[in-house]
Parts: sequence; structure tokens; C-alpha cells
Amino acid sequence: MNPSRTAAFALGSVLLVSGCAGGPGGRSAGKAELTVSTTTAIVADLVRNVGGERVDVASVVPHHGDPHSYEPSPGDAARVARSDLVFSNGLLLEEPGITKMIHTNAPKATPKVPLGEGLEQYGGSVIRLTEDLGLDVLWLGWAVEGEVAGDGSHVRTTATALEGPGDLHVYLTDTLGTPQVVVDSTDGFGAEDSFTLPPEAHTHVNWAFSEPGTYRLTVRGQTETLDGKTTPIGGGTVTFVVGGAPAPAGKTVLDGGHADIALDTGTRSVRIRSDDPATGRRVHRSTDAVVLSVPQRARGTVPREDAYRFLGRPGADLWVLPQAVLGRHVHGDTDPHTWEDVANAEAYVRRIEGELTKADPEGRATYERNAARYLKRLAGLDDEVARTLGQVPQKNRKLITTHDAFGYLAHAYHLEIAGFVVPVPSREPSAAEIARLRATIRDREVPAVFVEPNLAARADVLRRVAEDEGVAVCTIYGDSFDDKVHDYVSMMRHNANELARCLGREGR
Repeated sequence: MNPSRTAAFALGSVLLVSGCAGGPGGRSAGKAELTVSTTTAIVADLVRNVGGERVDVASVVPHHGDPHSYEPSPGDAARVARSDLVFSNGLLLEEPGITKMIHTNAPKATPKVPLGEGLEQYGGSVIRLTEDLGLDVLWLGWAVEGEVAGDGSHVRTTATALEGPGDLHVYLTDTLGTPQVVVDSTDGFGAEDSFTLPPEAHTHVNWAFSEPGTYRLTVRGQTETLDGKTTPIGGGTVTFVVGGAPAPAGKTVLDGGHADIALDTGTRSVRIRSDDPATGRRVHRSTDAVVLSVPQRARGTVPREDAYRFLGRPGADLWVLPQAVLGRHVHGDTDPHTWEDVANAEAYVRRIEGELTKADPEGRATYERNAARYLKRLAGLDDEVARTLGQVPQKNRKLITTHDAFGYLAHAYHLEIAGFVVPVPSREPSAAEIARLRATIRDREVPAVFVEPNLAARADVLRRVAEDEGVAVCTIYGDSFDDKVHDYVSMMRHNANELARCLGREGR
């Protein structure tokens, strides 16, 4: 069954990321036939099981790290530079800086393999990523549509002018809760008022306005290649009405749901794209036809932490459309968390076997033998996960988590995504959002909620509501391992057992 991704909640919490790195591959460097880099510890574990002692494997993102936001180090670049093969997950799972680092530092002849792309050719499947956080204001991001020639090429969007009664601050909040300014109108506009995205990607940001009224923001775009070549690709002007300001007559007003300011490389224009709530289809509109609403209910105050001084005096009024997810959450239309369906991990393994064999033909027999052995183990794991989750009563098959990473798990093993509680940096959850979370847990009779270990420190609101509603708080693994779970099989076995244990409860 296809999971229904509804009733997701944007609620404040905190994230800690450890610097603990994953372990090395089977042989020490210098003795293996191949040096392999991967972007994540999960992919590294799959490669290690196929490559055995013929490969030396290391992950760019460490065990506790978040592939959506990890910033690669000089050591990561040095490792990639001497790699014979680089595997990524692809599907825009990885933070763009990781992808750029790989294409910049890996030798030109080194294969760079995004395992999640073309997954169907190896017996896997992909599902569409649908975002609905149930915010009571517009959830507005940036996007790039269309292709850009050249590996590692990207599109830069730059703010060039603002008309309005106050200042505009566009900023990201990273995984440690630190704001990173993208656009700041207080000191005029320059090259620093910009950001980059890979083709066919979008990201979330905070939009903060200092005064009510009407604002007009002008942006322009250009493509950039790894060798420094740039090409202008047009721009446009976007209108915001803030704090109850009247919208111009004859315009479509967007005041809720999910939308993006999208730079289209094909038409060389800026458009507003949004999801039609009635049909679920994506709609594109000219910037001249749309007004983006930042209503009075979006009013908050400047946080008191020193890191937010760029927004103004602590406690001063501020109208904010929130980022609603933590870190540089860049992605496309396809859900990249494919490995949560064991059948997709099997597809990864088949492709890994083929790529290792192409890079090291003399190791063919070893790779075939190891892959066959591991595929048999994964087939057994798939059956085990299905059998274990089959014990969960039908009425309890509902997931509320801290991250939208479990669509494949739900799709493959007949669960339902009832909601995911994500952080809204520097913003306390509204009473309405907490009430919706309480109502979902109560009305859907959800017996437990699930927290990922690397997001546990930011799950305060979810824990508090769960405690008040008398439901369990349990652990589930999404993007990364930790000190207790070190490999893919153990991760999926833990997830199945924990889901069965916590959702198998008959009453609350």
C-alpha cells in the first residue's frame, strides 16, 4: 500500500551531531586492491560486504552524521582524491557540498556511482517524496528546475533588490542550531546574498521580515560549472504581503501549504510552484500572478541567542515563514531513503557487485561469491522484517517519527505514515500545532512514537506530548548508525523488532 504522508508537524527541538567516524574496510589501506569512498556509512557497509578484503572502504559522513547536512573536511577530500571508486546514494540525499567535493577531488577517471539512481534496473523501486508539514503558514523554499550541463554543475540564485517597509533576512539553520545567512537586505545586496543548488533540487529556508507591509524581492540566476564558467539564466521579482497588508487585486494569494520560488533553467525565468491541495498536482504560476502571504499569525520575536543578532534587537517583532526542517535539507521529487525497503538494499548490492567487478576484473569471483552470500542474508532479513512487522495489529500500523525517512519502510511492510515531527529552528511550536499532534495521537490511537538516535536531543516536544498522551517513545534508525548499531542488517532488525514491540501494545 502507498503510505499517506499527512499530519506532519513542525515542532521545535535540538540536534547533536557527533564527530565519530566509521571504521575502515576489511584490509588496511595499501593492501586492498581497491580504495573505495562512500558518502554514507550505510552504503559503506553494503560495499564492505560485497568487497570483502579486496576493498578498503571509508564513509565521508561519519556514523552519527546527517548526510543531508554534513560538511566534508579536507581529510574527506584527500581520501576521495585517492579513491578508485566512489559510491553515493544519490537522489539528492547528500548535502550538495558533499557532491561538489567528490566531483572536484576525485580523479576524472574514477567512477562516481549514485546507487539510488536507476535502481529499477537492479530490481529496486522508488517512490515520490510528498511534503506536508501541516504548518499554519506558507512553507516556502527555493528550487531549481531544468538541467545544467557538466558533472557537479549547479545554479546560483542571487538577490539583487528589495522594495518594502523593512528588512528581509533569509537564512538556514544548520544541524547544530546555528543560523547561516543567505540574504540580508540591511547592508544592501552583493554577491554574498546568494546560494547554490544542483539541478532539479529544492531546499528550505527561513524568511524573516522586520515590518508589516508589501515587499518586492528581485532575484537573478546563473549556472556555474566546476571549471568556473558562468552563464546568466534570467530572473524575476516576487511579491510578499506581510502582517495583514492587503494583497493587490487580481492576484492569487498563497498563504498555506508548500511552495517554492523556482528558477527554471529552460525558460530562463522565475516562477512560483505549489501543490494543488485538491489534486496534489504541482502548479506553476508567473511571479506577476502570485502574492506570497506572511500573515499576522506568523508574527514572532527575534530570539535572544547571540547568533540571531543579525535579525535585530532581541524581543523585537518579526514575521517569519519557517524553514521547518533542520540543516541544508536539499532534495528532489523522489524519496531518497530507499534502503528502508530491504529489497532496495538488495538492488544496491547487485549494482555494487557490477561496479567493483568493472573496476577490478580479477576480483570477479570474490565479488560474485560475497554478493551471493550477502544477498541470501538480505533475502532472509526481508522475510524476517515482514514477518516481525506482520505481528503488529492492523489498527496500530501508524508511524509518527522525527524525520520523514520511513516512506519505503511503510510502503514495503504495510505501515502508514501518520506524521513526522520536525524541528522549526528558533521557533517554539504554536498551540495549534501541538494540539494537532495531540489530536493525531489520540484520534488515531497511536500507541508509540519513534525518535532517531541522532535526533533524540531535539525531540523534547514529541516526548512531552507522548508522555501526556500516555504513549511510548521508542527508537528507530533512519540515515545513520550510532555506537550501538554498526551495520545495515542490525539496523533493519532493530527497526522491525522495535516497531513490533512498541506498536504491538493493545492499549494506552
